[in-house]
Amino acid sequence: MSDMLHMTAVELAAAIRAGKTTAVEAAEAELARIEEKEKELNCYVTVDKERVMAQAKTVQKKIEDGELTGPLAGVPVAVKDNMCTEGLLTTCSSRILGNFVPTFTAEAVCNLEKAGAVILGKTNMDEFAMGSTTETSAYGVTKNPWNTEHVPGGSSGGSAAAVAAGECFYALGSDTGGSIRQPASFCGVVGMKPTYGTVSRYGLIAYGSSLDQIGPLAKDVTDCATVLEVIASHDKKDSTSVARQDTDFTRALTEDVKGMKIGIPRDYFGEGLNEEVKTAVLQAAKMLEEKGAIVEEFDLSLVDYAIPAYYTIAAAEASSNLERFDGIKYGYRTPEYEGLHNMYKKSRSEGFGEEVKRRIMLGSFVLSSGYYDAYYLKALKVKALIKKAFDEAFAKYDVILGPAAPTTAPKLGESLADPIQMYLGDIYTIAVNLAGLPGISLPCGKDSKGLPIGLQLIGDCFREKTLIQTAYTYEKARGAFL
Repeated sequence: MSDMLHMTAVELAAAIRAGKTTAVEAAEAELARIEEKEKELNCYVTVDKERVMAQAKTVQKKIEDGELTGPLAGVPVAVKDNMCTEGLLTTCSSRILGNFVPTFTAEAVCNLEKAGAVILGKTNMDEFAMGSTTETSAYGVTKNPWNTEHVPGGSSGGSAAAVAAGECFYALGSDTGGSIRQPASFCGVVGMKPTYGTVSRYGLIAYGSSLDQIGPLAKDVTDCATVLEVIASHDKKDSTSVARQDTDFTRALTEDVKGMKIGIPRDYFGEGLNEEVKTAVLQAAKMLEEKGAIVEEFDLSLVDYAIPAYYTIAAAEASSNLERFDGIKYGYRTPEYEGLHNMYKKSRSEGFGEEVKRRIMLGSFVLSSGYYDAYYLKALKVKALIKKAFDEAFAKYDVILGPAAPTTAPKLGESLADPIQMYLGDIYTIAVNLAGLPGISLPCGKDSKGLPIGLQLIGDCFREKTLIQTAYTYEKARGAFL
C-alpha cells in the first residue's frame, strides 16, 4: 500500500489499467493515509468515505469494461473547498457557508470525473481564498508536511499539503494572486496557474473574477501537464472561457531548451529576497543554461506597483462577489435578529472572518463614489501597464524565471500578526494574474532548515507548452526531489 502512495498520478493510472492494482485499492490506501495524517496536518475540511468508495467501485468497473482508458482513470484527487461539488459540503473554509451543499458541480471537477478521477474530499484553504497561509480558515490551520511548525502557504494550502503528504495523488487549487504557485513552493510540489480563461470558472466560488483561475497541484511536471489537459475546456457557462485548440499539454513533455531565451528580472532579486532562495533559483537558471538555454538579466518595470494594484482590484471584486452571502438565500443565518437590516449585519458579522471583513471593507471603500477614480480606475490603468511591460519582455524572451516567493514557508502565526507583510509576500506571483499569464512553480532546492524552495517560470499568454517543456527539462536535470 505505502509503495503505491509514492507513485505519481500517471504511474498509478498505468498500474490500474494494467491490472496491477485497482481504483478501489488506491482509494482505500488514500483514506488510510488521510486517517493517519489528518490529526496532525488538517489538509481536508470534508472527506466522505462512503461516497469515495462508491465512486471508486463505479470507476473500476468502467475501467474493466474499457469505458475509461485515460491517463488519470481511477486516480484519487482532492479538490479545493471553493469548487462546488453536487451533494458534497462546499464551505470556502468559512462559517458563512458551513451548511452549504451545492446542487451542481464545477466544470473543472466535472471534467475530472468524466476522466475517471475519484474525488477524495474538499481541502482546507484561507477563507474565501483570502490569505497566503491557510491560517484564515474557519476550520483551523493546515500545517506544512515538511515541518508542522510552518505554514503550507495559501490560499490553496490544503491542496498543496495534501499532495506533499501523500494524502492525495494530485489536487485542484485556484490562483487569484499566487494561491497555487506559492503553496506549491512552500510544500515542495509542482503547481500551475494556466492562462486566464483556459479552465472554466463555472462552479468556482468567486474571489476576484478577473483574476481567478483553477489549476493543478501535483507531484511532478508530467502529472501537472496531464491534469491540465483534462480540466482545460471551453465552457459556454463561463463568459470568460476561451476556445483553445492547443490543449494537448502532454506533448510538451520533452527535454529540450536549446536556444530558448530565458529572462531573469533584476527587480525580482533585490531587497526582501532571502539569500538561500536567491542562490537556489539562480542555480536552477544555471542548470537550464547548461542545457542550452540563453539566460540573461533584464529590467521588468512596474514591479513595485503590482501589489497595490492587485489588492485594490481584488478587494473591489471580492466586495461585490461576497455581497450574495446575506443570510437569506443560503448559508449561515444568525439565530437572533430584529428586522431585515439587523439580520444582514449580524449574519455577515458572525459568518465572515477578520481577513475577509478587512478585504470587503477595503473593496467597498475603493469602489465608493469619492474614491472610485482615485483608486479603482487607477489600479485598472496600472494593470494595463503591467500587461504591456510583460508584452515587451515576451517580445525578447520565451520564459521569465524567478522565485515563487521571497522566503521559504514562515512559521505559523508570524504572517497574521502583520497583514501588510503577508500581502508583500505575493510580490512575485500577483503580476502574473494581473496580466492573465500562465505560471508554474516547481521545487529547486531546500533552505538550511530543510524547507522547500520554489522556482517560478512565467510564460506569455497561451504558452503553457513552453513552460511545461522548460519545467520538465529542469526537473529531469535536477533529479528526484526528496
